[in-house]
Amino acid sequence: FVRPLTRDRAGVIGLSTAVRLQQDGHKVVIVAKEFPSPFETVDSKASINYTSQWGGAHNRWVIPVNEMEKRDHAMALRTFRHMESLAKSNPEAGITFMPGIEYLEDPPLHYQALTEDKAKSLGLVEFRLMSPSEFPDDKVKWGCEYKTWCVNPMVYCSFLLRKFSWGGGQVLRREINDLREAFSMKELSNVHHVVNCSGFGFGDKNSFITRGQTCAVANFSPATVTRQNADGSWTFCVPRNFDGGTIVGGTKEPDNWDTEPSLEVREKLLKSFAATYPQILRDWGEYRILKDVVGRRPTRKGGMRLEREEAGDKYTIIHAYGLGGRGFEMSWGVAEGVLELLGEMKAMPRL
Repeated sequence: FVRPLTRDRAGVIGLSTAVRLQQDGHKVVIVAKEFPSPFETVDSKASINYTSQWGGAHNRWVIPVNEMEKRDHAMALRTFRHMESLAKSNPEAGITFMPGIEYLEDPPLHYQALTEDKAKSLGLVEFRLMSPSEFPDDKVKWGCEYKTWCVNPMVYCSFLLRKFSWGGGQVLRREINDLREAFSMKELSNVHHVVNCSGFGFGDKNSFITRGQTCAVANFSPATVTRQNADGSWTFCVPRNFDGGTIVGGTKEPDNWDTEPSLEVREKLLKSFAATYPQILRDWGEYRILKDVVGRRPTRKGGMRLEREEAGDKYTIIHAYGLGGRGFEMSWGVAEGVLELLGEMKAMPRL
């Protein structure tokens, strides 16, 4: 059987799922409108909806409280372990492990109650609570450090696409407007299963965009740093490495369709992060700006949709979309979830 992976853009969820299904012996076709492009040539406005290219992208642990968060955490753990293996076996994949630092001005109670033993039981590696003397200012009330990973998304997504292609996968550059199209395309014969990794879904009323503005700078950072302010805003950096600079951000603006980056917002983001983490200016004493970035995170009310739908007697659709800003963090966990929904789960082979 052919199991095409349909989406508007071949992002990290679609690419990871395609590779995972291929590893399990399935014949897979990726159908997408856009594919990974180099940072230097991609048109940020034309590809504003291609979220994976504009992702940070890093793993930031979210301490789970409810069942949905526990599910997401399990998927993030699967991804973390896979990234560890992949970084060792394929250093060209664009993955870098480094310290992750978090500062919270108004920590929730379950963060305040978090101990190093509890963090270890949740799978967090090299976790330690920071002392107040390590905080950047007295507004910060809680801080921690742990081992995590960052990726250069253009390098990483291109690696996944190349791996898929070398493994015998087929790629079709098409725009899909309805999932039923995949079952009738002339290029795809004997199709029985479609995996919907479209980001926003097709007409899903629960899906919406979350605009994000960040700034890519040439400055080096040895850690990925996140600060959550008391007003709910964020300041963070995500080193991309592999000549990808560092992403400094960022905003989260639901249902904001503005495509233009704001210079005022850029200055605010850069100033705020330098105050939190002065090391970012250590080499040059100033920022060296590469590009302003605006992207649209595919967000969904109620969280990610991961479920199986029977489309008649012969066809099956697996929905896997709506991860917001956590696509990279949960990618391999989602890929395993898709495989489980197909009812053909096997032990994951080494890449």
